[in-house]
Formats: sequence, C-alpha cells, structure tokens
Amino acid sequence: MPSLEALLSRRRTVFFDGAMGTMLQRAGLLPGERSDMMNIRAPEAVFEIHRAYVDAGSDIILTNTLGANAHALSESGHSPKDVIEAAVASARRAANGRALVALDVGPVGELMEPHGALTPEDAYKLFREQIEAGASAGAELVAVETMSDLDELSAAVTASRDACALPVLAMMTFGSSGRTYTGVAPADFVRRAEALGVAALGINCSLEPRSSLPVFRELAAISKTPLIAKLNAGLPDSDGRYGLTPEEFAGQMLEYKALGVRIAGACCGSTPEFIRALVSAFAD
Repeated sequence: MPSLEALLSRRRTVFFDGAMGTMLQRAGLLPGERSDMMNIRAPEAVFEIHRAYVDAGSDIILTNTLGANAHALSESGHSPKDVIEAAVASARRAANGRALVALDVGPVGELMEPHGALTPEDAYKLFREQIEAGASAGAELVAVETMSDLDELSAAVTASRDACALPVLAMMTFGSSGRTYTGVAPADFVRRAEALGVAALGINCSLEPRSSLPVFRELAAISKTPLIAKLNAGLPDSDGRYGLTPEEFAGQMLEYKALGVRIAGACCGSTPEFIRALVSAFAD
C-alpha cells in the first residue's frame, strides 16, 4: 500500500472508513461493555468489520482503540499495550496491503485544566504510552480524533511526534454553534494543528455533513493542510437509529468534494454501505 503522502499525490480523494461502534453493536458488543475489549474477546469480529470497510473502498482504517489509554482502561484488567497490540493485529490482517492502518487516539476521558483535573503533562504521558504501543505493533498513521480541547489535541500530537515518525491526522468535533464543546473556533484549530505539523486536519463525528458545512468552509478558507471530513449519518432517534441513508449521506458529502476535501469518510451510525456509496458518488 502506498504511503499517505503518495496517495494524496495521486488521487483527488482518499477514503476513510466508517463507524466502528455501530458495527460492533451488531457483532455482539455486550450492554455496558467497552468497545475496545472486543479486540481481546472477539478479535475475529473486529477483523471482519475492518475487512468489510476495506472491501467497500476504504484506503485508511482506524484501529478499535478510541479510548485505549491507561486512565480509561484502569478497571478493565488490561493494559493499553494489550488492547492496542490486539487491535493493530486485527486491522493489519484486514488491510492486507490494501489500506493503511491508523492508530485511533481519542480523548482521555477527563476534562483538561481549567475545565477539569487533567494536566497537559498527564495527558501527554497517557497519549505517548498509546502511540508507542501502536507504532511498535505496526500502525502506519496516527489519527487523533473527536477532540474538543486544543491543549488535549496538542498533547496527543506532540506525544506522537516524540514517540515515532508516523504521519498524524488531527480531527476535532464541532457542534451546531460552530465551535467545539470547550469553545474552540475553526481558525484556532487550523493555526494550532498546522503549527504542530500534522499531515492532515479536519472534522469528525458530531453532526451530519450538511450541518457541518459552515465549519468546513471556514477550515477550507484558511487551511494550507489537506482537509478531512468524517461525519455522522445524521442524528440518532430515541431508538438509536440514525437519520440518513447511505445515498443521502453521500449526496450531502458531494459539497465537501467541491470544497476540496482530501480525506473523506463517515462516523457514528454509518456502515460499509456508507463508504461504498461515498466512493461511488465521488467517482461520478
């Protein structure tokens, strides 16, 4: 599989995968069970999900490790290294040279100072432990995602830069206000992420594509770095069903293509059919 840099130089759009949690629920995730425990309890189920996304056209797949840090795993009986090594093994086996494997690194699960008790130093140590384990296991990229705090994002990207030489993708989650939960504006995100030297930056999770367009337009107006859009399949109803069909989602994403998105994918509520529809719509 070519490197990310080579893929971006050859293609107008590179494709991410879709939701992991949605698929794990279908594959037997138990009520109240941590999704990353499936890497150890049911690795074949995780492998099959990854393979389905690769078959649908994903060029980059995220490991099932969004919250696999020592703080979040403290009562699980497993270390980040245990979970991450199992996760990377499943993803690499599914990718089989057809997709790049990105170590998925999400928020620690504690608010950063001054909103909470998590210090930048502690966040850095937690992230570095994760990233060293992922790089050692064979991840080819690091994807820092679903972030709402710039200091937490910075800690993760800096930890990655210090721990390995892998390219870093940085994504934050913006609400309907046009800012993150902690009040970060798109322009501030771009400035910080570009100063940190990320390979690509963008938005993930939160809203459906149409509702996130204003934020993406702000990013596109000022970013000199390749842009990512990995958005939800609408909003869930009271039964947890998301509102958009794969075709509707792909249709809304066409506006991102016009704005120059370079890495496109789907997030909560999506399945491999969403990626297949996205790849088809962008090809047309």
